[in-house]
Amino acid sequence: MADRLDESGIVPFLRAGPAPDRTRREGWQRWRRQRDLFTPAPRLSLEEYAALSPRRRGLHDIHRAATHMNIGLLETPMSARVTRLMRSRLRNNALNFEPGTRDGLMISGGGYLGKTETVCAAAAAFEDVWRDLHHQLLPPPAEGTRDLFVPVAYCRTPVRATPKGLCAAILDFYGAPLPKTLNAMIRAVRDSLRDHRTTALLLDDITRLRLHREDDQDTLDLVRELMDLNVTLVLIGVDIPTSGLVRGGYPNPVTGQWIVAPVSTGKSFNPAAATQTERRFDLVDLDPFDYDTEEGVTAFLAHLAGIEDRLRLFRAWPGMLTEGEMPEYLYRRTRGIVGLLKRLIEDGTADAIESGTEKLTPEQLATIPIRLGNMADRDPSEIPQIPENTSPSPGAPRRRGRNTVFDDHGPRSAEAT
Repeated sequence: MADRLDESGIVPFLRAGPAPDRTRREGWQRWRRQRDLFTPAPRLSLEEYAALSPRRRGLHDIHRAATHMNIGLLETPMSARVTRLMRSRLRNNALNFEPGTRDGLMISGGGYLGKTETVCAAAAAFEDVWRDLHHQLLPPPAEGTRDLFVPVAYCRTPVRATPKGLCAAILDFYGAPLPKTLNAMIRAVRDSLRDHRTTALLLDDITRLRLHREDDQDTLDLVRELMDLNVTLVLIGVDIPTSGLVRGGYPNPVTGQWIVAPVSTGKSFNPAAATQTERRFDLVDLDPFDYDTEEGVTAFLAHLAGIEDRLRLFRAWPGMLTEGEMPEYLYRRTRGIVGLLKRLIEDGTADAIESGTEKLTPEQLATIPIRLGNMADRDPSEIPQIPENTSPSPGAPRRRGRNTVFDDHGPRSAEAT
């Protein structure tokens, strides 16, 4: 996925090898370095496309399909709020050299809202800056640490969580050996975080902890203990406030931070955890688009315009996704959930290229169901409900006025003054 031409004059766009596994250090680093390197297909007119050789037309069609599948996660007002908070928290905690607990973050929201990609993108941007800073100020190895510098670690909570399972997931990221006993595994986790100078630990799918099992309660105790290791803990999960993870917690009326004490039941690996300093988290929700306010409609239209700019359909026109009944239809089909919108657009563009229509319309999209693929590794709470009504003109629709936020109403008349 480079931006240079090969010997045939074609921009390479196919991925070499499997997708990077971000739960391993090598995979995370590969993804971080390559996340912005994809080169979209060039914009060609139908005349320019017809002038190509059959082989070049076939390659261009594959490149267009790859472009539509790699639109990426466009920034929204909701994701920008998460990014700003993460950037500030990761930087401030990394610059704090005093011992003690670091305030953490909880990123909550429904399924397919882009929580993981938003958090990983923000963490990768922080790592880019932090690596550059260390390269300039601390180029040689630091005494008492390992040569391998790992500012950010990303792990997924095991489906059936236990303290040993979580320790194994963290150690697997570093490629470290797995001790046999729990105490030895905890020491190995502490050593890996310290020796690799890790400043941010991302724990995805944290709401797999149901807390009705003692193993889940003990695992949550372990998670909270990790905050004492000079590392910023970022927990990612579906609907965290109602999951039980903040059970017994309360928001600070001044700072808004959630104060969460360790659970007092279960056979914790550290029974004294309940008497430790209370842990502090900022809880932020990543919500779907809102279509009931002018600000929400404007943000949704801006998002659709960003997607439209990345499409490579020959018969597309300016406003194809943002004018007429299309915006409301897309919102009705996806309820403003960015993941469902992305899947519908991907399948719609593939159908438009295959059928030769080379455009998107509500009537065409109505024939395309939203399929989410293999859900075997997802918790049922992570799968959003997909609207069943695909008709572009449903009976008795909810009508809303046209968005007039960008209209020029001209000078005020004398009667209005």
